[in-house]
Amino acid sequence: MLGPRVWSSVRQGLSRALSSTVGGWASGEGRKVDISGIYPPVTTPFTATAEVDYGKLEENLHKLGTFPFRGFVVQGSNGEFPFLTSSERLEVVSRVRQALPRDKILLAGSGCESTQATVEMTVSMAQVGADAAMVVTPCYYHGRMNSAALIHHYTKVADLSPIPVVLYSVPANTGLDLPVDAVVTLSQHPNIVGIKDSGGDVTRIGLIVHKTRRQDFQVLAGSAGFLLASYAVGAVGGVCALANVLGAQVCQLERLCLTGQWEDAQKLQHRLIEPNTAVTRRFGIPGLKKTMDWFGYYGGPCRAPLRELSAAQEEALRLDFTSNGWL
Repeated sequence: MLGPRVWSSVRQGLSRALSSTVGGWASGEGRKVDISGIYPPVTTPFTATAEVDYGKLEENLHKLGTFPFRGFVVQGSNGEFPFLTSSERLEVVSRVRQALPRDKILLAGSGCESTQATVEMTVSMAQVGADAAMVVTPCYYHGRMNSAALIHHYTKVADLSPIPVVLYSVPANTGLDLPVDAVVTLSQHPNIVGIKDSGGDVTRIGLIVHKTRRQDFQVLAGSAGFLLASYAVGAVGGVCALANVLGAQVCQLERLCLTGQWEDAQKLQHRLIEPNTAVTRRFGIPGLKKTMDWFGYYGGPCRAPLRELSAAQEEALRLDFTSNGWL
């Protein structure tokens, strides 16, 4: 951890650098970066001995690179980041940056439990090539994580981050929804560019869009299951686990929504709901990785304590894809 003197020095140095960094990423005079589009949250491949398999990571990225994604989320929830060491998290981001074209945005998950650790990780993520940091809510002491605490946390991180910050609310994993009033306050920060909201509450997404409409602030849906509805209330894209296996279809849904072809978009969205639920809420990362194996990617094992699916679960997973015409 940084000592008090080093911490103060880092704070001063990053604060001085912030304006030039943010300016370089701005999409126009006085505007924040545009993060609109579809992002698959990249999984972390492991060997049979639970080591990170960087070769398989690069193979997956090469295959995913054939789709018109805006970029990739690395070290988000689907990347099993809580199970990786700090050095592994950074090495994964570094390898992804080396494998990606420069026009693809790399959103790196840098959230930690303490503000200080989050700042350190965010700075390190920037050094290894992240374009923006996606910062999950600290949650271990969730009973004390009220709006005031979270506003203070994210403000400190954004003040010191040399890259733009995207808020990340994922209550299924954290037990904590980033309060709307906190989001509205944080949207005014010049280095906070948007939020990934994975809660699935479309009224909340619409309210955030409405309440931040005077700010240059963007909302990304956190799942393909409510992507159409999120676009309808003003979201600009999505971070969708399903895009790891149905990338073309998720991008097609994006195009249909953006071009106002709502009837066709509705039909496609309906066929994506059950598969999406299967690889997220129902079977989680083990389900996503098993499906990746079926679709020609490397899914492989998860790190313990996550376990592989049972035969019955695998059969139910397959049914969710076959019954909708995807397998």
